[in-house]
Order: sequence, then C-alpha cells, then structure tokens
Amino acid sequence: MEPQASPLQDKERLSWIDASRGLAILGIFMVNVPAFNAPYFLYGGGEFVWTSTTSQAVQTFIDIFFQASFYTLFSLMFGFGIFMMKERLELKNMNYRPIIFRRLLILIGFGAVHAFLIWHGDILLSYGVFGFILFTFFNVKPATLLISAFSMLGVLVIPLTLGLYALRDSLGALGNSQAAEEAIRNYGEGNLMDIWQQNLTDWTYSNNAGTIPLLALSLIPMFLIGAYIAKRRWLHEPEVHLTSIKKWWVVTGVLFILFKAGPYVIGNPEWFQLLQDNIGGSASAVFYVLSITLAFRTSFGRKVIYPLTFVGRMSLSNYILQSVISFFLFYSVGFGWYGEVTPLLSVLIVLIIFSMQVAGSKAWLKKYRYGPLEWLWRTLTYRKKQPLKRSTRQAS
Repeated sequence: MEPQASPLQDKERLSWIDASRGLAILGIFMVNVPAFNAPYFLYGGGEFVWTSTTSQAVQTFIDIFFQASFYTLFSLMFGFGIFMMKERLELKNMNYRPIIFRRLLILIGFGAVHAFLIWHGDILLSYGVFGFILFTFFNVKPATLLISAFSMLGVLVIPLTLGLYALRDSLGALGNSQAAEEAIRNYGEGNLMDIWQQNLTDWTYSNNAGTIPLLALSLIPMFLIGAYIAKRRWLHEPEVHLTSIKKWWVVTGVLFILFKAGPYVIGNPEWFQLLQDNIGGSASAVFYVLSITLAFRTSFGRKVIYPLTFVGRMSLSNYILQSVISFFLFYSVGFGWYGEVTPLLSVLIVLIIFSMQVAGSKAWLKKYRYGPLEWLWRTLTYRKKQPLKRSTRQAS
C-alpha cells in the first residue's frame, strides 16, 4: 500500500507549540483591534485624539509588549510548521513539494477573502505569497537559515534607520488627516460597498511598492528562524536542548527589552521605529515562544498556559473569527463603534472576546478534531476529505 499524506494527529502534537500559537492569536488581536476600530494606526494622528494619561499608558504597554511581537511570533510558528510538515512527508517517502505548494495556494485564497472582504490588515495573503520562498531553503544547513534570517533583517532596516535619523527633525509632520477622516466616514457611516471600497484603499495603502520589501524582510526571516528551530528540534525535544533554549531565552530577552522598551528612555523617537519593530519585535517573538516552552516544564506554568492550546489548535479559525467579530462591532453595518473605542476599552474588548474563544475552542475540540477552517484547509491540501467529528470514545 502506498503511504498516504495526512495531517498531524492529536498524539503527535506538542502542547507548548499550540500554546505559542494561541498566545500569538491573543497578541495579534491586541494590536489589530485598535487598528480595526480607528484609522490612526494606519494614517497617524492618534496622539491628538487619545490624549489622556490612561490612553497613553495603554498604548505604550501595547507598543512595548505586543506591537510587532506577535505577527512575528505567528510567522515563526508558520515557518516551524511548514518544516514539520516537510519532515513528516519525507518520513513517509512522499514528495512534499506539491503538497506544500497546494497548502500555500489555499492559504492565499483564505487571505484574499479575508483581506478584501473583512480586514485590510490581513497577514495570511502575505504568508502564502512569501511562503514560496521557503522552497529555496528546504535543504540548506541550519546555519544557513540563521545567517540568511539575520542578513535579511539588517539589509534594509539599518540603512533606512540611518536615513530616518538624518531626517528626524521632519518626521513629526508625517500623517494623513484627510485619509483618516475619509476612513471614519466610510467605516463609521457608509454602506457595505463603502466599507469594502475603504478596505481596498487601506490595503493598497499598506501594501505598496515601498512597504512590501519591508514586510517581506520582516516575515521571511521569522519563517527561517522557525525553520532553524524546527531543524535543531529545540521544541521537539526541549529537555535535550535545554542549554541552548535557556541561552537564547536570555539573549532574546535582553534584545527585547533593549529595542522595545529602551527607546522610551530617549523619548521613543520615530526614526528608531524600524529597529524597534524588526529587531525588537523579532527578538520578542523568539523570547515568547521559548518562555512558553520553559513554562511548560513546570506544573504551575503548564496549568496557567494550557488554555492557550485550545485557541492555538484552531488558530486559523480563531484569527478569522476575530476579524468577523470586529467587522460587526466597529463598522456601520453592525454596532458602528468605529472611532469611538478608547485604548483601554479596546483592551477590555480583546480580553472578553479572547476568553470566549478559549472556552469556545475547548468545547469545539471535545467534539471535533480540527477547527472548521483548519478542516477545510487540510481537506483541500491533501485532496481527501478529513474526518472532522471525534468518535464517542475520543470525545470522552
């Protein structure tokens, strides 16, 4: 009988990896909601709207601990997952290339629907497109993965940071108040076509010839770092690699604090933001996933973090669900809260909805093997309908 390609089974799952994905979904939501409910993240001007001490403190907290930390963590886990898939298929003596190719194409489809009909800040489309770069790195040495990742992180960030520093006196004038006002009008008062048109405008603004290279050189390095960790099997066998994990946990922790919190010591200048996001964000992503892995070695840490695994096992479904909920909370076709939610209220919304997702994901996984979108993704990837409902014995 010929070997059959199949998804990862429950008994093969590593809980700390699922928990890391769950944490990434929380962190992404914490950053996405402020960008979903007001135009200031994209077009600037928020400092003139949210002027209270509380609002500024919340924004600082999100900037240090969430901004650029969790889409990078999700990117790391994406690269890790693709390489895990490759390894499993190779163990079955199967050609992994067409299967992974289909997986990425399907992800592009999910991303296109999400990006153009729900949320301009979609990341799935970028993952699918840039994910094809991984075919170039599938059979290279681990050191090559790491050197390539570090080189990509520095190739644009350092020169651009030097350029921004030279122009630092004029950066404060950046912003587009007219575009922000138009977004408030279309999202807050427009009909569905107005919302979709504004969404396309925002997506085009975010994904232009100037921003795409920066996006590529922030995502692809994290794919490669995830691949490096997969090849080194740090997360497969954390007890074996505990020394390396602890060493990199300390190193990335220091870089995290230095590049993410450090800028606030010198007034958080705009010219430093690329270094803050690309270096600090990348370091914090690795720090978070290693922290989760280390925490799972203790009974207390495992107990506290384990609920994240339910969300992580349904990360695609939960990511899309967050956007659907936000669409109806903030846009005029729903509750119409666009432009009216303070940073503090934004955090409360995130915590309430995410808590519901934890409970909902746990209940769902008692009856079903995968989230609904995960099931569809697997079925299309393997070109075979996957079993969704658990047997009575498995559910108990």
